[in-house]
Amino acid sequence: MMERNALQQQVDTLPDLVREMVDGLVTAVSHSFPKSLCEDIDFVCLTGCGDSHHAPVNAELAFRQLAGLPAAALPALQFARYTAGYLPRGKNLVIGVSVSGGVSRTAEALRLARSSRAVTAAVTGNRRSAVAQEAEIVVHTAVPPLPDELQGLIVPGARSYVASQLALYLIAIHLGQVRGHLTKKVANSLRRELGQMADLMEQTIVQNDAITQQLARAWQDASQFVYCGAGPNYGTAMFSAAKLLEASGDSALAQDTEEWAHLQYFGREADTPTFIISAGGRDVDRAVEIATAAKTIGRRVAAIAPPDSPLGQVDKDALLPIPRVRECFSPLLTCLPGTLFAAARAELLGEPYFRNFGGGRSKAGGGGISRIRDSHQITELPNDEIMLQ
Repeated sequence: MMERNALQQQVDTLPDLVREMVDGLVTAVSHSFPKSLCEDIDFVCLTGCGDSHHAPVNAELAFRQLAGLPAAALPALQFARYTAGYLPRGKNLVIGVSVSGGVSRTAEALRLARSSRAVTAAVTGNRRSAVAQEAEIVVHTAVPPLPDELQGLIVPGARSYVASQLALYLIAIHLGQVRGHLTKKVANSLRRELGQMADLMEQTIVQNDAITQQLARAWQDASQFVYCGAGPNYGTAMFSAAKLLEASGDSALAQDTEEWAHLQYFGREADTPTFIISAGGRDVDRAVEIATAAKTIGRRVAAIAPPDSPLGQVDKDALLPIPRVRECFSPLLTCLPGTLFAAARAELLGEPYFRNFGGGRSKAGGGGISRIRDSHQITELPNDEIMLQ
């Protein structure tokens, strides 16, 4: 076996990460959300930036199905500046996700949510961070250290993303149980189901490792990539595109499955590699139509899907298989093939991760001129009366 690069090795650690974290997160969540609070919640809004936005998008369906609550996931700027002042009547819970806890926009989002009298919670690996300080509830998601051989390497993140997903799923289950939407028996079964995902993640990595390397070689000439997903896997599409951007610097776009037919269908590059991501759930009929249309007009298409789903039958030679699981939990599996593809492509092209922080970025201060961690924050909700004058 060829020596695995740093990103591939990080992916290999993800199943054990799930095994290490599930029980602790179950306890942390149950201690963080008291019964009286859970019973009063009417609406849940999830927010964050980058991977910490992609995980909330993936978790939206879990809050609707398992917590029995209306839920929405928004990027932190969109929530803070354009939504926080217009939350629906009733008791709102706003959950901000930030692994580092230092992202200015997410801290701002929670501050403005509190101004709107929402209950605020932080899912973060840093209890002392700015994001944690703006939250009434903190769910600590510190990720265990990497193996010694990976220490000190700057690699596109996957571990913190998986940790955030686990925490959000477990919050949804806890809310559902306390509110009576789920029985204790069903809630505990769902928690066990999450723990068992570790074995399925190992299976997914083994099954996709060689296929992603083969695709990377076959598509070496490509200059842009498109990832399509719907429902919980729209977040997977965003995450997969992000890993390719971070790993190899390629132009990568995430698109809602339906929207591909209205937009990317007209792209000039006929053979643009296009990944169609589906757990074989509510989106599968449209995913099959999109994959078929894409192939018909010359796109190079790969499906991330269960082999027994209709999408998995579109082109068995370009299938990145995942086991069939509950759709709202499927992002724990569907994120793996895209990350492995990014790792294989970066190695094939000899590209350094994050372009060695060129192009205006630096390792310090949250990214140089991009000002991720020290961006100006507004402290009060915008006044519509002034704006309408």
